[in-house]
Formats: sequence, structure tokens, C-alpha cells
Amino acid sequence: MKILFDLFPVILFFLVFKLFGVYAATASAIAATFAQVAWVKYRHGKVDTMLWVSLGIIVVFGGATLFLHDETFIKWKPTVLYWFFASALLSSRALFGKNIMRELLQEKMPLPDPVWQQLNLAWAGFFAVLGIVNLYVAFNYSLDAWVNFKLFGATSMMLVFILLQAAMLAKYVEEEKKGGQ
Repeated sequence: MKILFDLFPVILFFLVFKLFGVYAATASAIAATFAQVAWVKYRHGKVDTMLWVSLGIIVVFGGATLFLHDETFIKWKPTVLYWFFASALLSSRALFGKNIMRELLQEKMPLPDPVWQQLNLAWAGFFAVLGIVNLYVAFNYSLDAWVNFKLFGATSMMLVFILLQAAMLAKYVEEEKKGGQ
């Protein structure tokens, strides 16, 4: 359910784009992200920083798309978001001595420090590459192809990357189970 909730603005963007075009889709994605923030605030009382960042980026780039009637800005939006995530992962370690991946996941899986570092770097690299791929598709293929990529291609890349990470981390989970018995 969390994955569907997180993908809600992208799915809505895709559906509205297919029916009404890029500008209506952009407006719906902005509205959907506002709705996400409101729902999370209502249900949990606190909204994660990443959701606030996502809202800010969709409002700025989506707003520019609507105001200037130029689809270029909405095409840049995923890349800006991905590169923000990559930068946050890298800079939090360098500037604050914090590993965001560890902060997010350490209660769910204990890992050795070098593995946390590899995981953090892997995700930063993944988001950097995903941003580049988004720009390549956005500016070398049709708008329709980019919208399809945004939902199906980027989501598939994320799923494959998560599965690869899970396979890499499985041995540490197994070691923890053996050590805990």
C-alpha cells in the first residue's frame, strides 16, 4: 500500500495525461501531492522531509510548466528530485557524519558500518543515474514516451534496484537470524 501511496501522483499524472494532456496531468500531480501531504499530516501528525521536498519540487516545476505553458519544466522535475536525493545521501555523510540509509533502516536490519556506507553510495549513484536517464528519455523521445517511461521505466528500474539491494543484503539478514537463535 505504501508503494501505491508513494506512486499516486505519478499514476494520476499518467492517467490524466492519457485523457487530457500534459497540463491537466501536471495540475493533477500538484493536487495529488498536496493531498498526500494532507493525508500524512492527518494520519501521522508529521510529514517526512522527503515528502515536503517532493511537494516543493512539483509545485515549482509543475507551476512553471503551467504558468509558462512549457512542458520542459515538468520533464526536469523527476531529475531534480532524484539528484536532490543523491545529493542528500552524499552530503549528509560528508557534512553531518550521518548516513541517511542507516537512519532510515537500522531498526529493521542491523548491518556493519562498511555495508551501510556501500548502501548509501549505491543509492546515491542510482538516483544520479536515474536522473540522467530521465533527461535522456525526456529530450530524445516523444512526450508520450517520456510519460510512459516515468511510470513504467523509472518504476521498473527502482524495483530492479531494490531487488538487487535485497539480494545483496540477504546474507546479513541470514547472519543476524543465525546469531539471534
